Amino acid sequence: MYGMKAAGPLDQFQIHPIVNLSFGGTDISLTNSALWMLIGVAAIVAFFFAATRRASMIPNRMQGAAEVLYEFIFDLVRDTVGAEGRKFFPYVFTLFIFILVANFFGMIPSIPGLPKEFHTFTTTSHLIVTFALAMLTITIVVVYGFWKNGLGFLRLFAPSGQPLPMYVILVPVELVSFLSRPLSLAIRLFANMFAGHIILKVFAGFVVSLFGAGGAYALIGVFPFLGILAVTLLEFLIAALQAYVFAILTCIYLSDAAHAADH
Repeated sequence: MYGMKAAGPLDQFQIHPIVNLSFGGTDISLTNSALWMLIGVAAIVAFFFAATRRASMIPNRMQGAAEVLYEFIFDLVRDTVGAEGRKFFPYVFTLFIFILVANFFGMIPSIPGLPKEFHTFTTTSHLIVTFALAMLTITIVVVYGFWKNGLGFLRLFAPSGQPLPMYVILVPVELVSFLSRPLSLAIRLFANMFAGHIILKVFAGFVVSLFGAGGAYALIGVFPFLGILAVTLLEFLIAALQAYVFAILTCIYLSDAAHAADH
């Protein structure tokens, strides 16, 4: 018992291989991170299949929930991008649902006694995952921007109607601002999920230590326990909010690409 080491706050973010695989010398092992992405995608597919399998004019609760999510993102895309944004609705909807489910699944407590490879895992707490999603968004923005506007897309970096000397300052500022978009998208989501789980782990450590000490310490342990409840509720709110923020910023960037020639 004395030789056992308690898990630290950062242990929950470690990548563990489940099935070791390699291809051409490249490690393509199935990890706990990949597993929870697959679980998330499977859950999403199962939910919408069940919700739409017997669609009716009077929706049941599951169909109603699916329709609320659908209409929420559809209105978001339409109001932000305009009529042209309809073609991007499947992407934004998929992006929002994937991040939302990944964030929520990361809040599920792990079953005691399970091997660490099968503990619940928050995939969006890893910067490489959020950066990949952000780069996918920016790539779509750039490709569509040039496809829709041609070289007129570059007007995004040189807004019209400004005095000529101002462009010496405006163009570099706008260029740096655009190039920082994938970083801001990725870091915002990663940092919020990472920090929230660290706080929960620290509070949980306090609770276990104080309750284990017994006596008056156990009474003091009530306060960090209440803190866990408060932070958990806040984390659920943040999980939903960060999915929304990622989606609406994606819509804003797509709107810039769609209307770059109007700048």
